[in-house]
Amino acid sequence: MKTNYVNFWGTSRWWWVILIVGILLVIEGFAYWLFPVIGYTVVSMLFGWMLIVVGVVQLCVSISVKHPKGWGWWLVGGILDIFLGFILVRSIVLSELILPYFFAIVFFFWGLTVLVGAITARRRRYWWINLINGVLLLIISYFFIESGYLQDVMMISMLTSIAFIYWGFSLMIISNDMRPEEK
Repeated sequence: MKTNYVNFWGTSRWWWVILIVGILLVIEGFAYWLFPVIGYTVVSMLFGWMLIVVGVVQLCVSISVKHPKGWGWWLVGGILDIFLGFILVRSIVLSELILPYFFAIVFFFWGLTVLVGAITARRRRYWWINLINGVLLLIISYFFIESGYLQDVMMISMLTSIAFIYWGFSLMIISNDMRPEEK
């Protein structure tokens, strides 16, 4: 018997792009963890370009012919990611000063969307994993707000690498959930 369930993220044939972005974020996170000397400049530029790519994919998913469930979240997320990405890419000095606050906003938004997705998918078997994921993303957001650039650069470096790794794995889980069922 085939069971259908409601998926907050919807299904999309673009699920593999989200998977690739997740893998790239994990690689970036480990690279930053192992080589923290590369500094904020490289991280802010890479993260800015990754946000632009993710934002474009989110806009493509939200305006596709078959609107996925939760398409409004995809639309708002895409616009926010593109906006933040262009700000990070445009000005290196500005991005270095406010990078932790951008991370706080982005992780807060992702944490909220994952929490809402977990609550709407309560009938699924492992819905609680997304619930834990959303809470952890909100905690990471709080730590970024608390540390700030001028207070503790080393803490921001470690939080950034941990957040990239964690966010990458989160995107990989979401992309698996977005994959259309085989017919």
